[in-house]
Amino acid sequence: MTEAVAHYNRVARILHWTIGILIIANIIGGIAHDPLGKLFPVMPIHKSIGFVVLALSLVRLAWRLTHPAPPLPASLPGWEKAAAQATHWSFYALMIVMPMSGWIFSSAGTYPLNFFGLFDIPKLAVDKGSALAGGAHEAHEILGFVWAGLLVIHIGAALRHHYILKDNVLTRMWRSAPDA
Repeated sequence: MTEAVAHYNRVARILHWTIGILIIANIIGGIAHDPLGKLFPVMPIHKSIGFVVLALSLVRLAWRLTHPAPPLPASLPGWEKAAAQATHWSFYALMIVMPMSGWIFSSAGTYPLNFFGLFDIPKLAVDKGSALAGGAHEAHEILGFVWAGLLVIHIGAALRHHYILKDNVLTRMWRSAPDA
């Protein structure tokens, strides 16, 4: 028996895919900034994308709190639903904490925080040698790898649902509900 599939609305889908692509680009840029930095200025782009992710994530979080996610299939075991919830809320936390930690430790640096060459973003009042700057830098690096791991799990779970379980979990975020 096929379960009815509720879909995410257009705003949620656009925010999901836009933020997801930007996050993947920033993880790659963050990990490979040393070799890539010899070819083009990776870190100014990385920082600008981080600010876009922060702004869009605040919109996405507000949208999610006012527009609940469609229910997962009733056939999923409770542990799997709980794991999905924990992963999704971890993503929301990371979408705020990662850009904020980058902003904090970059504010202690000597380079300006320029948004795609258009304007400067104000620096936060953080001293270069402070524990806050150092802790934010360490958190940013460690959480970047945590984020990459969660993305692998998230993408792997979505593909498992689509190709193995064939339960339409992936299509909830891929396309809109068909017109009735």
